[in-house]
Amino acid sequence: MTTTRIPAAPITGLYGALVKKFAGKMFGRVPESLGVMWHHLPALKASMAYGQKLQKWDECDETLKTYAHMTVASLIGCSWCLDFNYFMSRDKGLDEEKARQVPNWRAATVFSPLERQVMEYAEAASMTPPEVTDEMVAPLLAALGPAGLLELTSVIGFANLTTRSNVALGIESEGFASACGMKPLAERPADRAAVGSPA
Repeated sequence: MTTTRIPAAPITGLYGALVKKFAGKMFGRVPESLGVMWHHLPALKASMAYGQKLQKWDECDETLKTYAHMTVASLIGCSWCLDFNYFMSRDKGLDEEKARQVPNWRAATVFSPLERQVMEYAEAASMTPPEVTDEMVAPLLAALGPAGLLELTSVIGFANLTTRSNVALGIESEGFASACGMKPLAERPADRAAVGSPA
C-alpha cells in the first residue's frame, strides 16, 4: 500500500480496542485504512453501519451483489475494495475463480447471462453521466423483481461512495487476498480502464 493522502491516526479508546479486535480476527491485522478513517469517527461509524445493513438485506443474491461491488471497484480503480471483496468471496462461499475474473468480465467466459447483465448495469450506473438504459434494466427487473433490483442498485450506489472515497484519499489494496494465497485478480482491459472511457 502506498502512502495515504491523510496519515493514519492511532486507533485508541474502548471503541478502538473493539475495532482492532474485530479487524484482527477478520484480516489478521488492523488495516491502515481504518487509521485514516479514525480521524472522523462519525463518518467511519456511519459507513460501517450502512455497509453492515446492506449485508443483512436478502432481496438480491449475495453473489450478484458482490460482483456488482467488485465491478464498480474495478471501474473506478479502487484496488482496496476490489481486493477486499475478492478476499471476502471465500468466506461468503462464492466461486473464487469467477470472483477473480470480475475485472475482466467482458472477455471472461465463466459468467452466466444474468451475472453479465448485473456487471454491465453496475458499470453503466457508475459512469459520469450514468449510461443506464431501459433495455438494460428490463431483464434485471424480470429476473430480480422490484425489491431485488432496488437492493442491487443500493449496493452499486454504496460501492461508488466507498470506492471513490478510497481513491480520493489514496487508500489502496493492503493485499488481503494475496496474504491468503488466493490467485491474483485478472487484469482489467485498458479499453475501459477509466470512468467515462468508451467501450
